[in-house]
Amino acid sequence: MDIFPISLKLQQQPCLIVGGGHIAYRKAILLAKAGAIIDVIAPEIDQQLLALVSQSCGQYVAAKFEQQFNSQSSDLNGLRKYRLVIAATDSKDTNQYVFEVCEAENILVNSVDDPPHCRFMVPAIIDRSPLVISIATNGTSPVLSRQIRTQLEANIPHGMGKLAEFSGKWRTAVKAKILNPDERRIFWEDLYASPLKEQVFNDNIAAADTLIEQALVEWKAPQGEVYLVGAGPGDPELLTLKALRLMQQADVVIYDRLVSQPILDLCRRDAEKVYVGKARSNHAVPQEGINALLVKYAAQGKRVCRLKGGDPFIFGRGGEEIQELFASGVSFQVVPGITAASGCSAYAGIPLTHRDYAQSVRFLTGHLKEGSPELPWHELVYANQTLVLYMGLVGLEKICEQLIAHGQRPDMPVALISKGTTPEQKVVVGTLADIASKVSEHQIQAPTLTIIGEVVSLREQLQWQ
Repeated sequence: MDIFPISLKLQQQPCLIVGGGHIAYRKAILLAKAGAIIDVIAPEIDQQLLALVSQSCGQYVAAKFEQQFNSQSSDLNGLRKYRLVIAATDSKDTNQYVFEVCEAENILVNSVDDPPHCRFMVPAIIDRSPLVISIATNGTSPVLSRQIRTQLEANIPHGMGKLAEFSGKWRTAVKAKILNPDERRIFWEDLYASPLKEQVFNDNIAAADTLIEQALVEWKAPQGEVYLVGAGPGDPELLTLKALRLMQQADVVIYDRLVSQPILDLCRRDAEKVYVGKARSNHAVPQEGINALLVKYAAQGKRVCRLKGGDPFIFGRGGEEIQELFASGVSFQVVPGITAASGCSAYAGIPLTHRDYAQSVRFLTGHLKEGSPELPWHELVYANQTLVLYMGLVGLEKICEQLIAHGQRPDMPVALISKGTTPEQKVVVGTLADIASKVSEHQIQAPTLTIIGEVVSLREQLQWQ
């Protein structure tokens, strides 16, 4: 994040605009809406801008900024009174000079359309006062900001401003009734999902008051709940809508090493995040400990998101976790995710089934037990079948040897998909006879999915990533 977004309270605060033309007028409109006192310095001034200055009880100074505030002079007290300064002239040199003088005095300054000479940016704004939403691109693409604002405008009802104002009226009473901030947040979330919102939108404030009064009387501390959420193979755009909704309302997020950072960033920002990642022979928290954590947090009345890479029920030990929750009397939901087999194969351009190549597919775990994979080898050497191995990178050489020993052709196509669906995706194709030697050659690292079958030969034609 290159910029830190803040919302300034500028009611009755002096602000300075350098420039008297149309661009200066556009910026003055925003400052006037915020209740600022607007001063303008410019040799000439647009009449509409002058009217705004007068309405804000500001002053117009008919001069150049360089004449009024000389950086060589020690008398800059007149400039120091301003909360912020906007340079909006048609002279790049003047705007840069304004920036340099204000920077030296630690005054917030913005040079219009000149990001290198800005200490703050003026974002695109959606005004549903008292709800105000801003969109900024750090000055790199103001047109994109405006396009996003247009899209959001269509999806945010104008009544949201009324709802924000109504909430503010009841905030003190709710805070006095519900002392725990986590419980208070849940109260408001439930309330916004109730008929109250429509009552406020339709100006039925008396009915809305009755609803919130009733909700406060009936309020009981919420029971904890666990959301077992599949995060998919890595690309955040592969999350389901339900997964995203629950991730953003959870109080605690317990996640493993297969959850990518862009997905973790979509969780509620102030949620407690607990890492329980497990790698081969290196478990940050053993499975029994993870189960205990889920029960512990839920017992505290918290909403817990157990965020798991892929799908919770495909080699994710999700079944074990909900067995523990059931035994402990903890409520839970399960949200399926796109499993690595589906996501990674699709992004690699390898269909798992195809009428001409494979009419069945088997998902297998390649984890070794006592140094050797335990798989039903005689069932795996079967025509028109695709094999997908999870966690099989370490035992890949032995797996290939066993398949060949049980009758599979050595030239059967094999694909390794490392970090599938992410920007770091790497795909290596070979055969049962040589794929193991390509692991070190191509520096393939976990997490890696292995696909064995004739369908791998379609990658050359169908790859799109």
